[in-house]
Amino acid sequence: MKISEEIQQLIKMTLAEDIGDGDHSSLSCIPENVQGEMKLLVKADGILCGVDVAREVLRQVDDTIQMEQYMNDGDVIHKGDIVFRLRGSAQKMLTAERTVLNFMQRMSGIATTTHKYVEMVKGTTVTLLDTRKTTPNMRIFEKYAVKVGGAQNHRFGLFDMMMLKDNHIDFAGGIEKAIDAAIAYQKEKGLHLNIEVETRSLDDVRRVLAHGGVQRIMFDNFTPEQVCEGVRIVNHQMETEASGGITDETLHDYAVTGVDFISIGAFTHHIASLDLSLKTVIL
Repeated sequence: MKISEEIQQLIKMTLAEDIGDGDHSSLSCIPENVQGEMKLLVKADGILCGVDVAREVLRQVDDTIQMEQYMNDGDVIHKGDIVFRLRGSAQKMLTAERTVLNFMQRMSGIATTTHKYVEMVKGTTVTLLDTRKTTPNMRIFEKYAVKVGGAQNHRFGLFDMMMLKDNHIDFAGGIEKAIDAAIAYQKEKGLHLNIEVETRSLDDVRRVLAHGGVQRIMFDNFTPEQVCEGVRIVNHQMETEASGGITDETLHDYAVTGVDFISIGAFTHHIASLDLSLKTVIL
């Protein structure tokens, strides 16, 4: 993961939240000059994610801590694996410990969950997407983890794509009015953003297709049979996406409909963190 200035700042804020005016537990019982070694131990099978973030956390806490890395983001990991070893100030490694684990456990959990879903649709032509259902101020990390798990990112935020959802359409006075307003707004602002429209019925699909002006139609909470019919109606004139109410039990049924994309909020908000642990190495 490329560590940008934005990521550095987010990590800085995370450390400040945890450390406050000092790691008093470590400061009180471990002399400043004590050096030690720790290892990141895998305690559950999954997909690894967040090593570069951990490295940056450690750098910000103490840039003299050394990391000997054995595994990379995207690697399949198993209980008992050692991802990396750390050597340096015992005080500082303990100060960084929880922040390292908070990032790596959640990111690895997302990558693991995503990988499970991607494996379910192997052999089909569908692309799985994440959503904006992310932890506040963790989106850049969570969406990266989705990609490590093998899926793709939907829009990052409200600014890089227009999605006209049911509430937009209702407030605007209908599908056609919402589309026309979105196009006029882009022209006025000099924007060139893709527009996606959420549909709630096959009649909505026909209306969007007849009106035009958008790049993608979303089938919201459609059954697999309705998605099949929607794909047939659109007939590759626009991109198609299925979303809403799709579970691991029904995912394959949607994947074989011919729809281009399936978006799954569970990648980032229905996940369990992967069990990882930083343990002292007794020399």
